[in-house]
Amino acid sequence: MDGPPANDWCSICHNNFDVPCQANCSHWFCGNCILQVWSHGPTLQPCLCPLCRRQITLIVPTESSLQQLHDPEVSEILGKVQTYNRMFGQRSDGLIQRLQDLPFLLRRLLREMMDPQRSLPLVIRARVYLAMIISAIYIVSPIDIIPEGVLGVIGLLDDFIIALICFLHVAALYRSVLVFRHGGS
Repeated sequence: MDGPPANDWCSICHNNFDVPCQANCSHWFCGNCILQVWSHGPTLQPCLCPLCRRQITLIVPTESSLQQLHDPEVSEILGKVQTYNRMFGQRSDGLIQRLQDLPFLLRRLLREMMDPQRSLPLVIRARVYLAMIISAIYIVSPIDIIPEGVLGVIGLLDDFIIALICFLHVAALYRSVLVFRHGGS
């Protein structure tokens, strides 16, 4: 979705969204509201989502917000979002955080790849497609590290691990694109 759900409001200020931003936990907030939550906590650590208590390591403003850069108030908020993303966007503290971010990043990537108006850099697209194709070939091929014929269902473990590694690689690539776009690197 390109913006917050219709008839929804910011769960921090309980008003209509002003400079709507989506956190990596998939929740929507006003840009200024989520930055205030961060400023009232430790400034050297990412803030926790007020709804699900997950670390917010990436804040993504909507395209409509980015088109309002001529407005000084919006420009200031987006500048602070860029600062936040520069500080915490590259972070991915461990496997648990990466697995929690995986659905958010893959959903956004799929939507962006299907939208003809958006374009990912060619190198990123090529790496995504190559990772997916190589993983698919391994998964459907009869060659396995752990053979299904001998170990049954346990033999699917290597296929699952290869697919998971592929998805984590693709998500990490896309996170770097989002950080570059919205972190001002």
